[in-house]
Amino acid sequence: MSDPLAPVIAALTRESGASSDFDLNPEMTLPPARRLRPAGVLVAFTLRAGVPHVILTKRASHLKHHPGQIAFPGGKQDEGDADVIATALREAEEEIGLPPDRVEILGHLPNHETVTAFNMTPVLGRITDHFEIRPEPGEVDEVFFVPFHHLSDPARYSVQARRWQGRWRYYQTIPYGPYYIWGATARVLYGLAQRMAAS
Repeated sequence: MSDPLAPVIAALTRESGASSDFDLNPEMTLPPARRLRPAGVLVAFTLRAGVPHVILTKRASHLKHHPGQIAFPGGKQDEGDADVIATALREAEEEIGLPPDRVEILGHLPNHETVTAFNMTPVLGRITDHFEIRPEPGEVDEVFFVPFHHLSDPARYSVQARRWQGRWRYYQTIPYGPYYIWGATARVLYGLAQRMAAS
């Protein structure tokens, strides 16, 4: 029986450059000496009725960074984390109740620089066993699943814009039902969709 995530694993072997919240705005000049804080997020795949889905969260509206936005489980790297993979797994356990020992790491995508000065590593993992979803009170408003065939189709993405610090900032979007997926989350998923389409 073929592995439903085999195309994802194959896509991880293809070369691509890093991305950022600014890469659709080439006129912006970023300070070369800026300090970026390392962070890790988990792009967690799970099978629902045999179909691969990705787990996403809706962040609480009162948070300092990205309030109310759709995001992967994850956050900044702590001193006690061995690496960004450990960060992504720790944050996923804290935010949605996913035990680290139920995740098989598949690899990672190139880093993504966020507008909030994080150097974010998207870590891809397969959930190997059932777990009880427990959204972290005060940080996660909702946990939901998106079919990967929706996210892996580049044609479903569109570039939109909004005013930010007195200028227009352009970004990727991929809505799903009532969820408006945009910004860093959509940009990372679009990069993965491009890799999938290149096969």
